[in-house]
Amino acid sequence: MIQTLIVLAVSAALFASGRVRSDLVAVCALIALLLMGVLTPEEALSGFSNPVVIMMVGLFVVGGGVFQTGLAKMIGSRMTALAGDSETRLFVIVMLVTAFIGAFVSNTGTVALMMPIVVSIASKSGINAGRMLMPLAFAGSMGGMLTLIGTPPNLVIQDVLTEAGYAPLSFFSFTPIGVVCIAVGILVMLPLSRWFLSVSKNRRGRRQRGKTIGQLVREYRLDDNLSRCVVTAGSSAVGQTLAALDIHNRFGLTVLEIRHGTDRHTPLMKRSAQKTVTPTTELSDGDVICLSGRRDDVRRLAAEYSLKLLSGSSGRNRNGTLAFYDVGIAEIVLMPNSRLVNRAVRDSGFREKYSVNVVGIRRSGRYIMTSLADEKMKSGDVLLVQGTWPNIVRLGNEEEHWVVLGQPQDEASRVTLDYKAPIAAVIMVAMVVTMVVDSIPVAPVTAVMAAGVLMVVTGCLRNVEAAYKTINWESIVLIAAMMPLSVALEKTGISALISRSLVGSLGVIGPTALLAGVYFTTSLLTMFVSNTATAVLMSPIALSAAVGIGVSPYPFLFAVTLGASMCFASPFSTPPNALVMQAGQYSFSDYIKVGLPLQVIIGVVMVAVLPLLFPF
Repeated sequence: MIQTLIVLAVSAALFASGRVRSDLVAVCALIALLLMGVLTPEEALSGFSNPVVIMMVGLFVVGGGVFQTGLAKMIGSRMTALAGDSETRLFVIVMLVTAFIGAFVSNTGTVALMMPIVVSIASKSGINAGRMLMPLAFAGSMGGMLTLIGTPPNLVIQDVLTEAGYAPLSFFSFTPIGVVCIAVGILVMLPLSRWFLSVSKNRRGRRQRGKTIGQLVREYRLDDNLSRCVVTAGSSAVGQTLAALDIHNRFGLTVLEIRHGTDRHTPLMKRSAQKTVTPTTELSDGDVICLSGRRDDVRRLAAEYSLKLLSGSSGRNRNGTLAFYDVGIAEIVLMPNSRLVNRAVRDSGFREKYSVNVVGIRRSGRYIMTSLADEKMKSGDVLLVQGTWPNIVRLGNEEEHWVVLGQPQDEASRVTLDYKAPIAAVIMVAMVVTMVVDSIPVAPVTAVMAAGVLMVVTGCLRNVEAAYKTINWESIVLIAAMMPLSVALEKTGISALISRSLVGSLGVIGPTALLAGVYFTTSLLTMFVSNTATAVLMSPIALSAAVGIGVSPYPFLFAVTLGASMCFASPFSTPPNALVMQAGQYSFSDYIKVGLPLQVIIGVVMVAVLPLLFPF
């Protein structure tokens, strides 16, 4: 017992200091308990196979798909429109929406699904995401108090009551309690988040990003020189390659992208058939060619090959900008010793060796966008190149001749695959319905895993590597390593000793004092033991204590589920708290400053409210 308490105390001190990574502290604590013989290897590693941890991994992937497809941005835009210019109204809407979803979906799932939406809202509104993510996590836990299925501790106290012969709770017996918790949470979190979560914390060593795609499009005015031609059935260009047509040299035009059938799609299965622009790219009937160059040259090309010239800028995607799903743009700077200095663009070899095109040159503040084929490049020129993202990344391998500005690989990962948004929405809704409807014989963890895989195979995420990058491994390791601590506390008898001594000493004072003791004892234990395990441990103790002094056990058991669920003072007390820790760049002290006052205030309020709702 003493050894476990020492490990617990040292871990808490390191968590509070913030000088050591939280996941490293958790793993070291786990190893210490193993070496001391408190835990067996099977018990120590049980957290890594726990369904909750596996669900967290899957939900990170699902959330990544929701974010990558722009679905988060679309939902966030609706919520932002409802809030208008009021940050307070936006805060309240986020809290209410999250709490409502949390009433029917696990709080972990709710927070994982809402997190990319809230990050998108914060980015669009110019708000520090850290000010919204911790309230989001807390709102997910509060929403769990609205219904019987909202959180596992609710089901635990239901089982304890029915086994003892008391009337079971209904589906909405918890709703009044949940409403009070949400109201108190909003009133308390609104000022606390502004006082303690407003400072932006940039990570040390974070590399400076280059220009975004939108900035490059505006800077080089690509939209201004954009034209579109459709290859018709009778066109002589059908079946010919770009190398054979030699559009760049003969007409002074640059092919930005080629799409096939962009105007023909179903609402759900819309596809972006964006062809890779290479010399061997072959044109087909119905292909839409996006060209950059003078309008007169475009007309000459259309006339010679019987192409249909489209009016306006409908070559853009639905957001009004050029689409860069598979094909992107980036800047490179020519070095003084570059082999390209004083060479014409047509002789650069970019197209032949790297399958990229030069679509613009920035030289001494001047932008050259036309007649590029014969333009001779100079030392210090900034070239705007266009091609597939992998080919642009490959340009970085020849840094003795040029330097690629920014991080094209990271920029590619930020490109929104908005044409996949309907598919992501269907996957997400199907996952939620499967988790909510009990008649569907699929376990929640299975539904989440299947949804994560579907996000990858349907293209909502670019590839498996992109899926892995969405997972916050620090949060996963933190929760998985801390879960066995509850086993250690139970095996050594620490949990039972603390709970019985505190509850037993308060029982003689009166029911209100005992109620407060049950809540705060449960709340304290939940900081170190999972909320479900704490509810299992405390429920029979609370029931017997209430029966022992001759009062109704209902308020006491509600105090157990409240204390187990409303634990906000620690990042590892509940999975939602851990989920937002890295995304919000929070330290352990942030949870103390914001979560501890909220936890105490809710406890004080509920000790007063519970006897009114469920009399002694």
